[in-house]
Amino acid sequence: MAIEYMGLKNIDGPLAVIDHLAGASNEELVTMSLPDGSKRLGKVVALEGDRAVIQVFEGTSGLSLVNTKTRLMGKPMTLALSREILGRTFDGVGRPIDSLGDYYADEVRDVNGSPINPVSRSYPNNFIQTGISSIDCLATLIRGQKLPIFSGDGLPHDDLAVQIARQAKISDEGGEDKFAIVFAAMGVKHDVANYFRRSFEESGVLNKVVMFLNLSNDPVVERIITPRAALTAAEYLAFRHDMHVLVILTDMTSYAEALREISSSKGEVPSRKGYPGYLYSDLASLYERAGIIKDAKGSVTQVPILSMPNDDITHPVPDLTGYITEGQIVLGRDLNTAGVYPPVSVLPSLSRLMKDGIGEGFTREDHPALSNQLFAAYSKVNDAKSLASVIGEDELSPIDKKYLEFGKAFESKFLTQGTHENRSMAETLDLGWELLSMLPKSELDRVSDDILDKYYKG
Repeated sequence: MAIEYMGLKNIDGPLAVIDHLAGASNEELVTMSLPDGSKRLGKVVALEGDRAVIQVFEGTSGLSLVNTKTRLMGKPMTLALSREILGRTFDGVGRPIDSLGDYYADEVRDVNGSPINPVSRSYPNNFIQTGISSIDCLATLIRGQKLPIFSGDGLPHDDLAVQIARQAKISDEGGEDKFAIVFAAMGVKHDVANYFRRSFEESGVLNKVVMFLNLSNDPVVERIITPRAALTAAEYLAFRHDMHVLVILTDMTSYAEALREISSSKGEVPSRKGYPGYLYSDLASLYERAGIIKDAKGSVTQVPILSMPNDDITHPVPDLTGYITEGQIVLGRDLNTAGVYPPVSVLPSLSRLMKDGIGEGFTREDHPALSNQLFAAYSKVNDAKSLASVIGEDELSPIDKKYLEFGKAFESKFLTQGTHENRSMAETLDLGWELLSMLPKSELDRVSDDILDKYYKG
């Protein structure tokens, strides 16, 4: 028989403290009954002897220190799962908010996930096509990879997130029937949430998208659960139904801010910039849920999006994210100001796993050489721009002028594309060769003669 505990010791922000709570466990789910008959969920986040600290998901407003009843559930936070979650929209803790009613669940899983033995992991080696040239060609997203997008306030990362979700696809193993998107938004405003929902509905991809929306006015503790609920849904679809799932998490900075707020409420000693010392391990517990498991037909790929405060890439959230993940796609404010969309800053962007998922048998034989050459050529564009700012463009050598011409074409034709422009991998690679053909053949020193003879158009 479950025991109900009457009264609370203390309330501090989203946390409630109870004394003399026997038999409680960390991460255990609790229900709290208010005097008016309503109930709220919470979970145990700290234990000190018989004292327990509880995070209340719906917030602590209206809780009574005297009349609140607390009951231990004897289980962690769980998510009811079924294939019917495809096409549905949930709040931050996994409750349907799309007015379509409940669904029959064939499995219930702990939102914290199950640890994966590193030995059982398989190395990612197949690409996911996003339809965006700067990503597909230069920082290719590999199935099972975790590849974050580093953005900044005011940059179009929401538009990019929607475009990736709308256009992303795989080219094999059952095609689109085996591909799904799990989209989790944390701390977003109502208009942004409506934009996400409307974009998926209008483009006709909603039936393959599972959405988790945590709004900015929702309790901050729900923000901690949102990415975990999303990843639990992704793991279920990937490893129970053999699907390839792309998880988009936006905005991880909002998540980290929620973590900092709760840590401060618990009275923990802060670390860098006020964030808790366990920020690294907490982020790792999310990012490491991406990957491919041996003998499993599905996969989980992650694209976490974070906005860097003051465009500072050394800020704790992007800094620690960079340690854990396998590359980054950086959005540049200068490109955005120049009207380039998506404003992907090529030189600081990379995908550490792309070398094993591109080339012959995956994309096309010329892809690795083309990518290397475009990087090298664009870096020389920046050198030519720096020189022109000192001596003037007229004084540049003929080859430097060629590079400036190439740079303008690269930004206007290759990097720039419409929000609904979906380029195939072949179109992207052909466009890359069209631009490289603006340069003399002698400058293309990262490409073999065989590939030059086949693809160079000069």
